[in-house]
Amino acid sequence: MPSSSPISSVNDFVVRFANVNGSGSASANELFARSVLRMGIPVAPRNIFPSNIQGLPTWYEVRISEAGHLGARGGTDLMVAMNPQTWDRDVAGIEPGGYLLYDCTKPLPTSKFRDDITVIGVPLTAICNREYTDARQRQLFKNIVYVGALCALLDMDVEATEQLVAEQFRSKEKLIQANLHALHLGRDWALKNLPCPIGLRLRHAKTVGDRIFIEGNSAAALGAVYGGASVCAWYPITPSSSLADAFTNHCRRLRVDPVTKKNKVAIVQAEDELASIGMVIGAAWNGARAFTATSGPGISYASHGDTKHVLLFPEDPAEAFDFAADAFDLADRLQTPIFVMLDLDIGMNHRLCRPLSWDDNRKYDRGKVMTAADLDAGKDFGRYLDVDGDGIPYRTYPGTHPTKGSFFTRGTSRDRYARYTEEGAPYADNMQRLIRKFETAKDLVPRPLQANAAKPTKYGVIYYGSTSPAMDEAIHMIEARGQSLNRLRVRAFPFHSSVTSFVADHDFVFVVEQNRDGQLRSLIVNECGIDPIRLVPILHYDGTPITARFIARAIGDHLDALKVTPLRKVVS
Repeated sequence: MPSSSPISSVNDFVVRFANVNGSGSASANELFARSVLRMGIPVAPRNIFPSNIQGLPTWYEVRISEAGHLGARGGTDLMVAMNPQTWDRDVAGIEPGGYLLYDCTKPLPTSKFRDDITVIGVPLTAICNREYTDARQRQLFKNIVYVGALCALLDMDVEATEQLVAEQFRSKEKLIQANLHALHLGRDWALKNLPCPIGLRLRHAKTVGDRIFIEGNSAAALGAVYGGASVCAWYPITPSSSLADAFTNHCRRLRVDPVTKKNKVAIVQAEDELASIGMVIGAAWNGARAFTATSGPGISYASHGDTKHVLLFPEDPAEAFDFAADAFDLADRLQTPIFVMLDLDIGMNHRLCRPLSWDDNRKYDRGKVMTAADLDAGKDFGRYLDVDGDGIPYRTYPGTHPTKGSFFTRGTSRDRYARYTEEGAPYADNMQRLIRKFETAKDLVPRPLQANAAKPTKYGVIYYGSTSPAMDEAIHMIEARGQSLNRLRVRAFPFHSSVTSFVADHDFVFVVEQNRDGQLRSLIVNECGIDPIRLVPILHYDGTPITARFIARAIGDHLDALKVTPLRKVVS
């Protein structure tokens, strides 16, 4: 018996799988997550993997929470340890009283275990060696065998898992039967040889509701389709490659002419990121809606010097869909590239979210475009002429008129009518116009969302993006400590005026973000003219998803310190 009482919990625990990249474990681990979801219990799976093709460690964490918490919690209640290389680290991450499931075909010394956890050995290799002669089958089915063992240990609805196997291989009956056999090998062995179930148990629930289970990259790619994108130029790089792949798959269904059967989209894998963005800008300048998908290194093509860009920060796949579609309207309206800031946590993981929705009556906003009729009517056209004070000039599509309008662009300094000049006044005039355009963007981008605590408080927190689900749970933890915070989730840059107002309404505001340098905090200081001392950085940058425990502990410690009353010297 372990020295700590075994954890006992129903529909509220964390399972982590430690595997080797390329071992075929991904589909088995996802089968486990979907089986829990099929029981009506919310799950939030996360892939944690290095930048390699095969051979190095990989982890898959499944957050199970009937209460609906979808962020990383921190800690592991049940570790499925399938990688000897990471054994010590994996075992160390188990909560006191937690559980360790491992392949006990070869005995391990007692020094490899902890006395405060429950160790569960299943001879996975021996079972597979007995059943299969092919080496690849032994490896692949070993993953399904441990899923079967989990079905018994956690008292899962095995019929739900069987149904998922049948759905996955619906067109290959032999694979259905082979996987079901492996599943029951593990389940039957566990039921016969182990005390089942353990303290962690699953029971049917009804808290998933009408939410859907989808990857952020797939949702964003679908948003691009609905947003009117007809050109995609990209260069492979994780974690963005699957977005271009998903766009390709969506277009096979939605962008084929029903009569000619020809594709109504151009998808180009370019030679590098620079070529990709060049194609996108060229296509957009000619009137197409175009985009690229890239990651950190690719974004270095953005510009030289201090140039501001419009950024959108979705929190989940549903907003990834919405913001991807909106980005094309914003790009046409503002005549500038729009960045939809996904990350691996949103983009390459399945997440429960509200159903995606679209208004079929919605019209694309193409912004300020002059037609041939406008030009013939004598309207004053200057490619960089601000006629109404919003910083956005009119444009024409190339070929709109045989002699009027814009036919080419230049990278050199120019005046309002796109004529080359090196004079200071026209240059400054154009720079001021860009400032006005950035001000205009503040009211066009998605506004921040504010949520106030149940009772008045002088403290607030600002956060964004994939931090959101962990932040939602951390608020419950902070409130359990008797502390209160008002919240503001920033959804875009440039910031709406409500960001400044939110900071002004509080003595101190915590800024939670997942980078070392406090980039969001710096932007708020610079753009809103905020005293930096009023913005308390809460920074998480170890490369793993931020957890609710980390946020609650870091903010809670600060709030505790703010309550301390300094000693005063008594005057006699």
